[in-house]
Amino acid sequence: MTYSPPSARSLLLTLVIALVASIGVFVSRPVTVLIDGTRMESDVPPVTTSPDDVYVPLRSIADALGARTFLDRKTGRVVVVRGSDALRLDVGNVHATLDGMPMTLDHSPFQVRGRVMVGLHTIARAFGVRISYDPVAGRVNVMTPGIGEAPPAANLTSVTQ
Repeated sequence: MTYSPPSARSLLLTLVIALVASIGVFVSRPVTVLIDGTRMESDVPPVTTSPDDVYVPLRSIADALGARTFLDRKTGRVVVVRGSDALRLDVGNVHATLDGMPMTLDHSPFQVRGRVMVGLHTIARAFGVRISYDPVAGRVNVMTPGIGEAPPAANLTSVTQ
């Protein structure tokens, strides 16, 4: 078997694919989360699966809203307590309870690098907050009643209870 150098066509095709991929990586940026105007820090960034579906790390957002989070690693059960409200959910299951009442989640919670990720609708329902997502700016705004206000933006998708 003898070596033959790559053709000019295959080199050009490889160059174009590499250029398109690098531009995609360059312009993509992680979604940021602002809670009442303050940026939420997390070791796992929010995950987007479509222009309208955003999943956020539950513990980070719960902590920022003053809630306590408990995780049973064996069962995948998560309990979040904020004031007198309690959200119980299981990783991989769309059935949860909020203050003892059953609720069905839009999507089942999943884990990314050990962090439980939940959809924005779940956060809005469980914590009684308003959430908006601006896919163009890559920003989620979480506003607690009476405290935060969303900055005006033309491309906001509102998520309410």
